[in-house]
Amino acid sequence: MWLGFLASTLSAAVGRNGYYIASAWTLVAAGHGGAGVATLLATVSVVEFVASPLAGLAADRFDRQRLNIAADLGRFAILLTTACTLLYLDAFFTLCLSAALFSICDRVALTASQAMIPLMTQGDELATTNSTAFFTMQFGSLGAALLAGSLLDGRSPALTFIVLALLFLVSAGSLSWMRPGRLPQGVRRAKGLAPNINKHLLRLFAAYAFLYGGAVLVTVMGSSFVFEEQQGTAADFGYLEAAWSAGSVIGAAVLVRLTRAISGPILHLMLLASTALALMSLITVRTPWTLIVFATLGFSYNLGRVSIEVTLQSRMPDNVLGRAKGVMHSLAVGLGLVIFSIAGVIGESVFPSTIFVGFGVVLLISIPALSIGIAQRKDEP
Repeated sequence: MWLGFLASTLSAAVGRNGYYIASAWTLVAAGHGGAGVATLLATVSVVEFVASPLAGLAADRFDRQRLNIAADLGRFAILLTTACTLLYLDAFFTLCLSAALFSICDRVALTASQAMIPLMTQGDELATTNSTAFFTMQFGSLGAALLAGSLLDGRSPALTFIVLALLFLVSAGSLSWMRPGRLPQGVRRAKGLAPNINKHLLRLFAAYAFLYGGAVLVTVMGSSFVFEEQQGTAADFGYLEAAWSAGSVIGAAVLVRLTRAISGPILHLMLLASTALALMSLITVRTPWTLIVFATLGFSYNLGRVSIEVTLQSRMPDNVLGRAKGVMHSLAVGLGLVIFSIAGVIGESVFPSTIFVGFGVVLLISIPALSIGIAQRKDEP
């Protein structure tokens, strides 16, 4: 069962990240620039903002394995349709519509997949299990960066989307070989769209939102940063994405050791600070040093993401885990919408590195506010 899950996670990660990389580069190459990418991802964020709580509710009420398979088949069909449509229609309209539909299936798949993890631990530590799953996911992201970069270099984008579509068939097939997953106890009795959330969970959600915001900013502005400021090619963009993914892989790999040495809240603040400093450094560094910076950003993001995931799973009952994840992601997407709006408005008038610096300053300002929550928690009996 576990090997099938990891195989699905790997293939879906390659397909998912490859899809967004290919979409971003296709828009930039077609002349739509950073504003076009920001608009596309803003469309995704609006859909995810609405779909995330509903996907969490579905993961708590239905068989998570079958839900994931259905979502994988949906992603496969959407990518095939996108590949065919790109041959005849405008890339901007096609990819915005494709991304909106893809994000619905994608959010259902990710929520169902990650909510399956506690059901497969079988007594193992959550940190170890999550680290393995997220390591596999980020290894897939690394593969996606290399695959998409090579496929896009001098070839039709349609071919790229067809290859990526097949990976979701592999993911669905890997899940179908697993024995049927058990439905968590109490799921059918669960009521409401959201679980009870206290101030400590809100602090956790805020840390996730800021880390997520840094990640989506890199996604929005990364292609323009390479294309406009670095005068790079599609292959160079692929290398930058690969550096991000390599850092993410390392982040997942070192989670267990760091969580034993540093408490979760302190670790989250440290990662927010490192993300801020890395983003601010992009205004001065040049290739190949940018690869190191993006690797640092990937490391901080994924280490924080997995640590937050472990904390959430340890605090929330399984019968409301899906909805908790849905609420957490919706809050993060809300911040992402603000970022996309800003990038869409000023993306053509300022350098991408300037936007990176601005968000880095916001992160540094947020750290003292989040540390207040930690101090209050220590003072409680």
